[in-house]
Amino acid sequence: GAVEIYHNNSKKFESTSSGVTVTGTVSDSKGDLRKIIHKQESSAYTLVAADAGKAIEIASGGITVPSSVFGAGDAVTIINDSSSSQTITKGSGLNMFNSADATNSNRTLAGRGMATIYFVNSSTSYISGAGLS
Repeated sequence: GAVEIYHNNSKKFESTSSGVTVTGTVSDSKGDLRKIIHKQESSAYTLVAADAGKAIEIASGGITVPSSVFGAGDAVTIINDSSSSQTITKGSGLNMFNSADATNSNRTLAGRGMATIYFVNSSTSYISGAGLS
């Protein structure tokens, strides 16, 4: 049968025959699950495990993507918030294949470009996006 959970006499969660219904927001330690969490960096930045699932905005200094930090299924989006190109540098031991041409090298993200990196495992990733070369 159904399971209902209340908070202050207001139903917040209900199981149904087809799944669950939640009233209000659903969040985890990173925030609201209906949003891609935004993080702004002001200078050169090296991605960390906590960046998985986030959109990282940069305007200068570029981004380094380290090996052995992210796991299978992790993804990070990079947004270039400037008119200047930014370098996305792959860390030592990381394979970062460009989905457009299968090359495995550092990338350049054009001004106002956006790219997403998807990790197959801790040492293999795929990158694609607009303004990516």
